[in-house]
Amino acid sequence: MKKILIIEDELQIAELEKDYLELSDFDVTIVTDGIEGEKEAMSGKYDLLILDLMLPGRDGIEICRKFRNHFLQPVIMISAKKEDIDKIRGLSMKADDYMTKPFSPSELVARVKAHLSRYEDLTQQTTERETENEIIETGDLRIDKTARRVFIRDEEKSFTTKEFDLLYFLARNPDHVFPKEELFQKIWGFSSVGDIATVTVHIKKIREKVEKDTSNPEYIETIWGVGYRFKAQN
Repeated sequence: MKKILIIEDELQIAELEKDYLELSDFDVTIVTDGIEGEKEAMSGKYDLLILDLMLPGRDGIEICRKFRNHFLQPVIMISAKKEDIDKIRGLSMKADDYMTKPFSPSELVARVKAHLSRYEDLTQQTTERETENEIIETGDLRIDKTARRVFIRDEEKSFTTKEFDLLYFLARNPDHVFPKEELFQKIWGFSSVGDIATVTVHIKKIREKVEKDTSNPEYIETIWGVGYRFKAQN
């Protein structure tokens, strides 16, 4: 169920909007004060904001500006005057839509659905693009997850499946120290079966392929008595 936040000081209008949205299976929260509304919006738990321009405590422009610095979810700005709508458009508040009171609650619901649908499509497309081209680059090392290829100083190195999985996992979690037991469980999938010395052997092989000096590794550090840590390079 999508969560909608209405920040509107006219409670009667807010409750009417809420009734119509709830009929379309939205989970709706109303806040009537600008300061509390900003706090609630910045919690990041809402899929869309319906934001009135004139609010006690803090106006909608301030709230929208702060929200946009942190979140991409749709924002519909509401005003009692068309001139105000023109003004906030000119200020580039980056709201996704603007409505002037009075308006039809059913039109508001239609716009809410349209913006949520568009946002979901954009989010999915972004995720697909990132998945298609998931590459980690650090220092002279480049790891292409999709193609499962590793390059060091522009030279491709051959990796076994587990060597690649281990290197990629460490590189995805830089500056985090992992005990051998945890690495064994995450990469090999066993919690107690097998020999964790396997991890040591694979780390050695990876270092031979990516490190200039295996006795003084740049990428995979040994934290004595604990495990291993991947050190990201500039």
